[in-house]
Order: sequence, then structure tokens, then C-alpha cells
Amino acid sequence: MLMVLPLEGVVVSFKAVLAYIFVPQVRVAHGITTYASDVSEVVRELLDTHRENRRLKQEIEMNQLLVSQAQKVFEENERLTDALQLSANHRWNGVWAKVAYREPTQWNIVTIDKGAHDGITERSAVISVEQGKEGLAGVVVEVMDRTAKVLLLRDEDFSAAVYLEHGKEGGLLVGDGPRPVRIKYIPLEAKVNEGDNVYTSSSSSVFPEGILVGTVSKVLQDDSFKTALVVQVEPAVRPSSVKEVFVIADEENK
Repeated sequence: MLMVLPLEGVVVSFKAVLAYIFVPQVRVAHGITTYASDVSEVVRELLDTHRENRRLKQEIEMNQLLVSQAQKVFEENERLTDALQLSANHRWNGVWAKVAYREPTQWNIVTIDKGAHDGITERSAVISVEQGKEGLAGVVVEVMDRTAKVLLLRDEDFSAAVYLEHGKEGGLLVGDGPRPVRIKYIPLEAKVNEGDNVYTSSSSSVFPEGILVGTVSKVLQDDSFKTALVVQVEPAVRPSSVKEVFVIADEENK
């Protein structure tokens, strides 16, 4: 009934309020609306105040979202900083990245969310952290502008020169797909014990010396020639658990 009454006095003010409440277009355009001269100043101030409150509420919600995001970034930086401090004896430079994609048909290859734009190059060593322990994860084999592909150490195409913690015996670590990672060319007379740590060797052309690869899980004789031991290794970082990696980019440390 109010909407069909004459446009006089209080009726105009009521109509303005009702239109503001029930007609979204009016509410959206309120900031640029010019009211009839007989709409009371009180009503104008009321509608202006409501509009301002809506704007301030949206700003508060946006600020709360930004604070929440900033807190998450801060916590992420703290966590990654703590992870880097695990390598206090090393001065490796590089960049953190996350696994963005894992190919179903090539489970031992992952795509990370950093690339050439971030300073990553092919044949860069890649490490990761699992249960507070850092270890070799793989090597960069392909680089795009914003992404890169990492070959994980269980892959059959992966290899790295390594040495054993006790005796400093050296050999070639190779992946073998679903089968255990192993070290070849260890002399028969070498003293190798289960639980010995395995590290990357200085003779490697790709990996800096001293990256933990894993621990010896089993020692076998090479049945093909019987001139060397085959040492099975349990990786320090399981390839299936790799979600974040640190790509070592300092060529001087290789």
C-alpha cells in the first residue's frame, strides 16, 4: 500500500527504505543515487550509514583473510628455515619447490612448481626432508620456465657416485624401479655393515659431496661376476613421500 501512496512527506522516506532493502539494484547503486528533495535527511543518513557499514565489514573480512594468509606464509617460512638448519654443516644455495604433479605412468618422475625463472637448471641435485632427516631425492632432468621435472632415485635411469660411512668404500648407486636401490662395484673384501650410512661422493659430476642417500639394508654377492658386493640401500627419503624438495643451485659446491 505504501508503494502506491502519493509521493509526499514521510511516504517518500518509507519508499526509499523499502526499495533499499528489497531491490538489490537500488542497494548496489546507492552510492550514486540522488534522492528526491523531500526524502528526509535522517533516512538518507540511515541508508548512507548502512552502506558504509557494509563496506567496512567487507574490508574487515578481507583484512582477516590477508592476516590468515600472512600467518600461513610465516609458519611455512619458519618450517622451511628449520629444515634448512638441518644442513648446518653445508652451505648449499638453492630454492624450495613443491611437487605439482606426479605422472601415473612414470611414478618416479615428478613435476615441481619452480623452473628456469627461479634459477633451476638441469642436472641440479634435489634433496627432501622426511621425519626431520634430509636426504637425496633425485636430480633435475628437464627444465621449463616455471616448472621442472625431477627423476627420483628409485628410477632405473638414476645413478650417483656414493661412498659408505665406514671404510669410505665407493661405488655406483643405481635405481631399479620397484626393486631396492643398490650400490654396485663394492669390493668383496670391503667391510660393509647393515645400518651404515651412504653419502654422495666428491667424484660425482652432479651431486655435491656429503648428501645423505640412505642406510645399508642388506649386503649380497654379485652373482654375475662374484668379484664385488651388491649393497642394498634404504633411501633416507622415500620417493613416494616426496612432496617438497630443495633444489641445490650453487654450482661452486658441486
